Parts: sequence; C-alpha cells; structure tokens
Amino acid sequence: MILEGKKIVLGVTGGIAAYKSAEIVSRLRRSGADVHVIMTRNATEFIAPLTFQTLSRNQVVSDTFQTPENWQVEHVALAQLADLFLVAPATANILAKMACGIADDMLSTTLLATKAPIFVAPAMNTGMWTAEATQENMKRLTQRGVRVIGPGTGMLACGDSGAGRMSEPAEIVAEIENWFTQGQDYRGLRVLVTAGATRERLDPVRFMTNDSSGKMGIAIAKAARQRGAEVTLVYGAVTQPLPEGVTCIPVESAMDLRDAMVAETPAHDVVIQTAAVADYRFLNRFDTKMKKQSQREITLVLVENPDVAAEVGKLKKPGQILVGFAAETNQLEENAEKKLEKKNLDLIVANDVTRPGAGFNTDTNIATLIWRGGREELPLQQKTEMAQRILDRIQLLRSGNSVS
Repeated sequence: MILEGKKIVLGVTGGIAAYKSAEIVSRLRRSGADVHVIMTRNATEFIAPLTFQTLSRNQVVSDTFQTPENWQVEHVALAQLADLFLVAPATANILAKMACGIADDMLSTTLLATKAPIFVAPAMNTGMWTAEATQENMKRLTQRGVRVIGPGTGMLACGDSGAGRMSEPAEIVAEIENWFTQGQDYRGLRVLVTAGATRERLDPVRFMTNDSSGKMGIAIAKAARQRGAEVTLVYGAVTQPLPEGVTCIPVESAMDLRDAMVAETPAHDVVIQTAAVADYRFLNRFDTKMKKQSQREITLVLVENPDVAAEVGKLKKPGQILVGFAAETNQLEENAEKKLEKKNLDLIVANDVTRPGAGFNTDTNIATLIWRGGREELPLQQKTEMAQRILDRIQLLRSGNSVS
C-alpha cells in the first residue's frame, strides 16, 4: 500500500462538503495511512466527531483547550507528527487564516506550526471562490508551496452551478498517493535551471532588457528541489526571492549566461532554460554615463547575441534532457516546433504572451508542452503548479514514455 505507515493530519472545516471527509478518512485508512483529524467548531455542526474517531481509530481534536492524550501540547504534537497535512473541505475562512498566519483555533494553530507539506481542497460558493480576496489568498498560499486540489465545477449545495465544488474523495486521495509516489522522484538527478531577464548595458546606468520576472524558472527550481534534485539556478534579473537549498549563479548579460551554461551543462542530467535572453546587445558599451547630445536623434548600433539554447544543444550528451521555452505572439506551435529542432531540445514549453494570465511577470501561465511525437495543453494555472506538470512530463520523457 502506497500510504503504509504515513501519518496524515486531516483538517475538517465548516462546510456542507464535510460529509465527504468521512470517505477521505476511510480511503486513507484502506491505503495504510494513520489518520488524525482536527475539526473546527463549525465543522462539528455538520458531522459528529465520533464519525471520524470511529473511522480513523484516533482521538478527534476540536478544542484547543481539551485535555490532550499523554499530556502533550496537542497542536505542536500533531504538527510534528504529520508526514502530510490535508484540509478538506477548505473554506474561504480557513484559506484566509492560512494566508494571513492567523492562529485562533486548533486547526489554524496546528497549520501554522507544521513543517509538513500542506494540501487544501477548497469548497465554497462560486462567488466566494472567484472573489478577489479569495484568489489573492490562493496566490499567496501557492507561492508558499501549498498544493491545491480542485475545486471542481457543478451543482453546489446553495443551488448555484459553477466552480467551488470540493473534489471527490477518490480524486483527493489519488493526489496524495501521487505525491508520495513522486515526492522524491528527482533524487539523484542534477537539474540546471535558468531564470529571469538578461540585461545588455549601454553604460553604467542604462540597459536594454525585457519583462521577465523569473517566476517560472524559480518555481521550477523550487519544485525540482522539493522532489529531491540537486539544483543549480543560473539567474538574471528576477523579482522573486531565490529558493533555499539551491546553488545560485548570478549573471547579467546574454554573454554571461552563455559562459555559465557552457560551464554547467555537462554536469547536469536535466537542463531547463526559462530565462528570457536578449537577442541583441549594443555594439559599443560606454564606461561612463553617456551624456545627452545636442542633436535630437542618436543612432545606437546593435549586434546579435549568441543563441545560448542552440549552443547548449550542441553540448547535449546521451540521456540528458534539454528543455526550452518559447514566448510567442503569433504562430505559437509552428515557431515552437522549429525551435525544438533547431536547438536540439527534447521538450519545449510554448506560450502566447498576449493571452490574459500568461507570459511575463504574472503568477499564472497558459502553455503547450511540445515534444517529438506529442503535445499537452496546460490551461490557466499557477506557475507553481505548471512547474510540477513540466517536471512530470520530463520524467515521462526520461522513462521513454512519449505518449500524450
């Protein structure tokens, strides 16, 4: 059994979907997990604690001040016990508490104290799910590494139809089993990631660049590290904090990036190039600030930069996986397929940067994964989630499975 011996803490909050959580406990138990349930006071209005106590065979905790077993500090004990923490259903209220670090009951206190991976299965009215406040809270949580299951769409308890329905117990348990199966599937692999924008300097105070924030590359570096890889991140201008536990190499220009990649590529099993590299640089770079001229127009001459991805492609060794990105504004798949061949890539992530929610300096993305013999559409999703999907596809390519 995949979950044999795994200790899972399940938080149940006050929503009508709480009745589904009983089936989640039952399925987790059948998979071999040791399940401990924390209920909010509101949750006990929907389903009795005795139900979870019977199914889990463990005491259910619902009151911060109830007498603990073995005189442990209960929220600390459960926080440290957990191999994984699941909140299902996760109401808008608990998501807001998690996002803001509020700890005013047993569940929110334990969530704040735990270092275990956290999964949430949102369940609420469509209006509450699509509310700006809820979506901002979700962005904050996913940026911290919280994994989101669902929500699905369909008829809701309030009579509305739309997004906000909690995912089915079988789907939730499958996601957890998948996490434990693939949680360390990159252990023993060395992964090289590039991120951010290059800058081509004209003088000490001016440069030419692009809108890349580095969010996608940093998300991939974090995800690969979480999955057990030894990660090197070569980064240009980024707007995100650098990930912990990763070897970070700063670069500025395309030439700097080329030098770093030529040096690092041979030692890595997987190379993922998300950096937005300037195609041109200034022919003349001034050592001092270029002063404003009396004439109204000036001419600056540009020269072509080396194609870093193509040079990396020439260094490719047997068994190595090379991944590129194609940010396009037109003829998306045609241009991406050309790059796939020209740069000797195994996989290319193509996205139309003109689409809302995709492209530079956003927390979300929309992309098409293209490889020889297949493609996969990735709809609008958080970049943290897309990072996982890209890593999943890389593992399929490494195993020789190129089926869509």
